[in-house]
Amino acid sequence: MTSEATRTGTVADTEQLGRLVSDARFVLWDFDGPICRLFAGHTAEGVAADLVDWLGSRGLRGLLTETERESPDPHAVLRAVDRRHPRSDLVEELEERLTQEELRAAASAMPTAYADPLIRTWTAVGVRLAVATNNSPRVVRAYLAGRGLLPCFTPHIYGRTQELRLLKPDPHTLVRALSAMGAEPTASLFIGDSSSDCEAARRARVPFLGYARNERKSKLLREAGADAVVDSFEPLLRLLWSLPTDGEATQSPCE
Repeated sequence: MTSEATRTGTVADTEQLGRLVSDARFVLWDFDGPICRLFAGHTAEGVAADLVDWLGSRGLRGLLTETERESPDPHAVLRAVDRRHPRSDLVEELEERLTQEELRAAASAMPTAYADPLIRTWTAVGVRLAVATNNSPRVVRAYLAGRGLLPCFTPHIYGRTQELRLLKPDPHTLVRALSAMGAEPTASLFIGDSSSDCEAARRARVPFLGYARNERKSKLLREAGADAVVDSFEPLLRLLWSLPTDGEATQSPCE
């Protein structure tokens, strides 16, 4: 049986979620996780291993520590090489290899449940959207175009550049998005699924909503200090539908 404390906590979470949604005039999205599972059919672990193998084929396996070689995160491999050879041709080539792997993964990426209608609905009611991600912006555009969602975000897609030190948790992509849209941080919301997303939002002074598809991710987000965490976007969609409007919704550019 659900306790009174649990019910009260649920109500408080709902009220907090309502405030985050109603106050947001600009919504920034992380890509891999909140919008889709990029590596649903093309594992990130496999991509990381391929990058390590490629370095090994060039006699550069020693650039990485044993821990870095075993990392399941391709970004960790890329950043490790960049720390030792920043802005080098090697890093540029490795980054391009990662981008090509991400592009292949985009073809089998799994849309996050309720993300598509949430994006379309927010756009239709006049909320401006942007993507702030550590993935390649080329990959984001390819995926969104395939879903018919690119007009909801264009031109505000900010992703990985050759300046890898500016990947999240650095707030660089968030700050770029806010500046380009003329957005006040307090009138914005960032949706992410990792502790680095939470830290980037904190440093950019943007309210943060964590998306967690399992209990492990939820625990990590709460430990990182997430303002609120959801395991589904359905409550956000329902809240958005229930908000009063000043007039009729506008035609979504995604249609």
